[in-house]
Amino acid sequence: MRIDLHTHSTASDGTDTPADLVRAAAAAGLDVVALTDHDTTRGHAEALAALPRGLTLVTGAELSCRIDGIGVHMLAYLFDPDEPELARERELVRDDRVPRARAMVGKLRELGVPVTWERVAAIAGDGSVGRPHVAQALVELGVVPDVSGAFTPDWLADGGRAYVEKHELDPFTAVRLVKAAGGVTVFAHPGAAKRGRTVPDSVIADLAASGLDGIEVDHMDHDGPARARLRGLAADLGLLTTGSSDYHGSRKTCRLGDFTTDPEVYGEITRRATGAFPVPGTGGRP
Repeated sequence: MRIDLHTHSTASDGTDTPADLVRAAAAAGLDVVALTDHDTTRGHAEALAALPRGLTLVTGAELSCRIDGIGVHMLAYLFDPDEPELARERELVRDDRVPRARAMVGKLRELGVPVTWERVAAIAGDGSVGRPHVAQALVELGVVPDVSGAFTPDWLADGGRAYVEKHELDPFTAVRLVKAAGGVTVFAHPGAAKRGRTVPDSVIADLAASGLDGIEVDHMDHDGPARARLRGLAADLGLLTTGSSDYHGSRKTCRLGDFTTDPEVYGEITRRATGAFPVPGTGGRP
C-alpha cells in the first residue's frame, strides 16, 4: 500500500481542487490519501464525492498552533468535524486569517513592495487565505524567486519584517480537543528548521505524555540526520512515525507520494480513531 497522509487543496493553500487532488492521488498510484487543509474541513465533501475507486480518503486538518513563540502544526486525523469545541477553535483561527493577511500586505507596502490585498485575495480564491498566498503574490512581483523564498526573515518567516501573528491553538489544547473529538494527532514536520525555530525534544516528550499519537518523520523539510534523530525520539517516546508529501499542487515542488506512511502505522491510526473512519472510493463523479 502507498499511503500519503498530508495534502492540501484549494480549501486552504493548495492549487488543486479537492476533487482534482483525489483524482491526482489515484493517478499517482496512491492507495490512501489524507486531505489535511489548514484549519478547515471544507474540502472533504467535494473530495468524497469525487473519490475514485481503489483510493481511500482519510479526512483531517492541519491545525495552526504556537508555543513559546514558535509556530507548530498539528495534523489531526479522523475526528468528528461537528464536535463543537474543536469546531469553534478552527473557526477562530480561520476568522483571523483575513485581517492577518491584510496586515501583512500593509507591512509589505511599507517596505516598498507594491503588493495589493485584491491580488492576494484573488490568489486565495475560496481557500483560507494565508502566508502562501501572500508569498505567491511576491513571486508574481519578482520580489522572491519562489514561494519558499518568501519564508525568510526578510519577508514572511516567523518574526520576519512582514510577519503578523494570528490566533493559534496551544498544541497541548489541540491534542486534547482532537482526542475529545475521537481523532488522532501527529506533529507535522517537527524538525523543519529551515522554516524557523523548532520546539525542543522536551516539548515533544511532554506532548507525548499528554496524548500525542505520532510525529511526521519522512518529510521534504527533514534531511537524513533529522529523520534518523526523530525516528529515535519517536521510539523512545512510543510515538507512531508517519511519512507524507505535504502536497500543495504547483505551489511547492513536492509530488503526491514523495514520502509515504507504513501500512502498519496507518492501521494503528485507524484503530485509534473513533470520530470518523476512512472512506473507500466507489468511483466518484466525473
